[in-house]
Amino acid sequence: MTTAPAVPQVLLPGQAAAPEGPIDMIGMYMMHFAFRRDLDAFARAVPATPVADRAAWIDLAERWEFFAFLLHHHHSAEDDTLWPPLLAAVDAAGDVAARAVLDDMEAEHGQIDPLLAACQTGFRRLAEVADPDAHAALEVRLVAARRTLDDHLSHEETAAIPLIQRHIEPARQWKAIEKAISSGYPAKYQLRILGWVMYTTPESGREALFRQPGAGVFRLPWKWWVGPRFARKEERVFGAAAAARS
Repeated sequence: MTTAPAVPQVLLPGQAAAPEGPIDMIGMYMMHFAFRRDLDAFARAVPATPVADRAAWIDLAERWEFFAFLLHHHHSAEDDTLWPPLLAAVDAAGDVAARAVLDDMEAEHGQIDPLLAACQTGFRRLAEVADPDAHAALEVRLVAARRTLDDHLSHEETAAIPLIQRHIEPARQWKAIEKAISSGYPAKYQLRILGWVMYTTPESGREALFRQPGAGVFRLPWKWWVGPRFARKEERVFGAAAAARS
C-alpha cells in the first residue's frame, strides 16, 4: 500500500468521481471524457443522418472505427498491464471486496466488446447501402453501447481508481503502466489522438495534461495545427452538433 502524499485531481464533465490519492489520473480521466463525448456525438448523429446519405455514412463508419480502436486498445492495455499488478496487490492484502471489483472490471470489458462490434457492423452496412432496418438497429445498439460504457466508466471511477490510488506505487509502477497504455498506437494515429483527446475538453483538463512531464511540447502543435484540423473534421463528420460544441 502506497503512502505517498495526495496530488490534486481533475473532475471533468460526466466523470463520476475523482478519488484522492498520490497518482495524477488526468490521462485516464481525459480518455474517459473523450469516450463519453464520442458516444454522445454518435448517438445524436445517427438518428439525424438520412439513410441514403452514403458519403455521411462512410465518414461516420471511419470515425467509428477510430473510436472503437482507441477504446479496445485502452481496455486491452488495462487488462494486460494495470489489472494484473493491482490484483496481485489486493490479493496480497487479502481484500476480497477489491478482488470482486477488479473481476467486475474485466467482465464489463467483455460486455462492451460485442456492442462495439454490433455497432461497427451497422456503420459498415450503411456505408455500403441505404438500409432502413440497419439504421433502426444501429440506433438501438448505440443506446445500449452508450449506457453500458458509461456505467463501466463510472464504476471504474468510483470503485477501481480508489484501489489504484491505494495499492499502486506512483513513481515506479504507475509510470510503467502509463507508458504501456500509451504505447502501441499506429504512427498514423499519433497526432490524431492528440486532437481527439483534447477536443472539447475543458481548459482545466487540457492544462492539467500539459503540465505532465514532457507533455508541454504538444501545446503549440495542438493549438495551431492539430486541434483546428481535428475540429474541422469533426464538424464534417458530425455536422452542426459538433460545430456548436467546439
